Amino acid sequence: MDRLLEATARAERDHFWFRGFRRFVEPMVAVVAARGSLRILDCGSGTGYNLTWLRRYGRAYGVDLSWAGLQAARANGESLIARASAARLPFPDGSFDLATSFDVLYALDDATEREAMSEMRRVLEPGGHLLVNVAALGALRGNHSILSDEVRRYSRGDLRFRLEDAGFRIRRLTYTNLSILPLVAAVRLVQRVTGHLESEAEISIPPPPVNAALSALLSVEAAALRVVDMPIGSSLVALAQKK
Repeated sequence: MDRLLEATARAERDHFWFRGFRRFVEPMVAVVAARGSLRILDCGSGTGYNLTWLRRYGRAYGVDLSWAGLQAARANGESLIARASAARLPFPDGSFDLATSFDVLYALDDATEREAMSEMRRVLEPGGHLLVNVAALGALRGNHSILSDEVRRYSRGDLRFRLEDAGFRIRRLTYTNLSILPLVAAVRLVQRVTGHLESEAEISIPPPPVNAALSALLSVEAAALRVVDMPIGSSLVALAQKK
């Protein structure tokens, strides 16, 4: 996981995937923030980069288990961070309006995942929201799966069941990255066929023209997501509300 965070720290500002991810999830944060400034907890805050834009919508705190991530966040000026597991959150009940978990749940075994969902529900106020991003479609397992200690990739139905079973009501659940799905599927297939399943190359920033073109594709998809859900994609985003 430290290797993943080091690779992420080098890429998350400019890499087309991270740009697209922020375009997908930020409008959902804005929907929750429409009622006022939020108390936000990012569970698995990594390098702290997401705390920067989450802070536009309120007071944002982060927790992570990785010392490498916490050190990177500190170096970037983040102070509202702590070393903790999403399955054991050091906050009282009802402390937050919004909990986020971006690309964390898929690295947890089933029991720990249930504990994490329960804990995130516990620290939310009644009617509070949970926003999660996870890897989708088991057929897309590849080198990033090894680097990120991926336990599972979700289907829409699977993620819905797990969130509802944890006491949440789904407000929005959609696949994302449909526009780059053929490319992702081709790359992952080659990785599995050749056996090159432990490389950081996929998280490195592509040449500028390629990165710009893929960023533009995801930008168009993000605009479409404002009015329609994607039927398939390499990731899933869910906005859920505490019952």
